[in-house]
Amino acid sequence: MSTPALLSPITIGDHELSHRVVLAPLTRLRNTEEGVPSDLTVEHYTQRASKGGLLISEATVIHPRGGGYMYAPGIYTAEQIQGWKRVTDAVHAKGGVIFCQLWHIGRATHSKHLPNNELPVSASPIAINGKNLFGDDYEVPHPLTKDEINQVLEAFAQGAKNALEAGFDGIELHGANGYLIDQFINTSSNERTDEYGGSIENRARLALEAVDAVVDAIGAKKVAIRLSPWSDFQDMKDDTPVETWSYITQQLQDKHADLAYIHYVEAREGGHHDVELENHESLDPFRQIWKGPFITAGGYTDPKKAIKTIEENPNNLLAFGRLFIANPDLPERIRNDWPLNKYHRPTFYSHEAEGYVDYPFYTPEAAPEAQPASDEQPAPEAQPATDEPPAAEAQPISDVQAEETGEEKAAVTESSEATTAANSDDEQPVTKPAAKPVTTKAERRKSKFFAKAKDGKCMIQ
Repeated sequence: MSTPALLSPITIGDHELSHRVVLAPLTRLRNTEEGVPSDLTVEHYTQRASKGGLLISEATVIHPRGGGYMYAPGIYTAEQIQGWKRVTDAVHAKGGVIFCQLWHIGRATHSKHLPNNELPVSASPIAINGKNLFGDDYEVPHPLTKDEINQVLEAFAQGAKNALEAGFDGIELHGANGYLIDQFINTSSNERTDEYGGSIENRARLALEAVDAVVDAIGAKKVAIRLSPWSDFQDMKDDTPVETWSYITQQLQDKHADLAYIHYVEAREGGHHDVELENHESLDPFRQIWKGPFITAGGYTDPKKAIKTIEENPNNLLAFGRLFIANPDLPERIRNDWPLNKYHRPTFYSHEAEGYVDYPFYTPEAAPEAQPASDEQPAPEAQPATDEPPAAEAQPISDVQAEETGEEKAAVTESSEATTAANSDDEQPVTKPAAKPVTTKAERRKSKFFAKAKDGKCMIQ
């Protein structure tokens, strides 16, 4: 039997991948309050690395004024860069390839989470409807001036340089899902009358200038971009999506045909629902324009459907989110048609080891008991990854995103005591200390957010 195209080699930039099963960029909020990747972060990516496999990091903030989510990582301080270096070294030790997704949140935050309580920024002074993840009304953002746009472009370029310093093999610009670049592209969030608003060419200008900036900084073969023409997440809507993103794709093909890849998000039902649209809009118009590697993400949960998709689109790779969250050895499970673990939504953003590093790798002995975990039940306990004790005790995790998160044996890195308990048959269940009273305003906000997360009522894409 021939090897499915999903498991066949393909070249992106300077790297030949051995398969096309890609870890989608998945915000999981397991980093420190300073945006530094934690021991858990290192372990999570190490588990999902495979020889010749591509991992895309969670969205990573390029500048303090471009952030706004607690426990999301950054790439603008020396400490953050060194934290990511631990991740990339571990991934490379397993033969993997890893790109850093560079992120400016734009209006999708709140002044409470920004330096000096500055207002969020965007293309135009148009707020997102409703409340944010912490229960605050979204604020009317400050429209970026031309000088401020240039500063954003410089921050993207510096972020790309910092990513290479941290050991990443390349970067992916986050131009999707209602964040800053996407806010400039869509007519629903851009009412500017200068050269960054109005026509398709003007609304696409920031996205294309951001690509130019990072290409100039690190070279085209280390650069990619993620786009989402059909997403309505965070009030995104464009009057002419086919024409708008066809123009962007054509400009990239004409000017930067040697980009590592373009990453397009397929249409799915909005919010955190799992149901795919029955008659969703096609990516074919953009796929016909772009001649290079084309990564597709769209809530793939059926490996057989994924295999068929790649057979029909030979330049494609597929980015998996929820399946990769629950199955750290996903490429091997697909290759061998092994049963899949079920993801557990309430642990997507819990800031704990559970649901992050404790999903089991496939073993024949465990197969009969490896029934899928429902969204209501915790994921099954992992089998022992090693007989050796952890190399060092991890830093404690405080009590405080997966969108759009290997090999047959778990790689062992420094891990938390909670993870050790989950991975050892000899350990007794860990009794967590009683929660501290929530007293400060910041603690109350954290408590509210993580309560919503555990109820499955929030989604960060």
